[in-house]
Amino acid sequence: MSAAVAEKVDDDLWSAIGDPTRRRMLDLLLIEGDGTATTLSQQLPVTRQAVAKHLGILDRVGLVRATPAGREKRYRVDDVQLAHAVAQLASVGSAWDARLQRIKRIAEAIQRTRQD
Repeated sequence: MSAAVAEKVDDDLWSAIGDPTRRRMLDLLLIEGDGTATTLSQQLPVTRQAVAKHLGILDRVGLVRATPAGREKRYRVDDVQLAHAVAQLASVGSAWDARLQRIKRIAEAIQRTRQD
């Protein structure tokens, strides 16, 4: 990865997104609009306490925002931070596409050399 791309990548953000349970939680929040640890735990194969911990991680990296809702917190996806994550993924994807193209050109050059 180039230095410019490496600077743009937020390791904490991608560590948070890297967990499949948290990705599923983000999907559910995007579909539902918002949710609590209780409502999310009813749709996931983990306990409410585990969901609350996952939500805390997502909140820490800014992917969700919490607002008080009685004795619980209601979470909503932060569209700005999600857009930031998508932009980072696109940037990393472009860097890898460029690398793979270079590898392909090298492999083709080696193949041509062997045919001569």
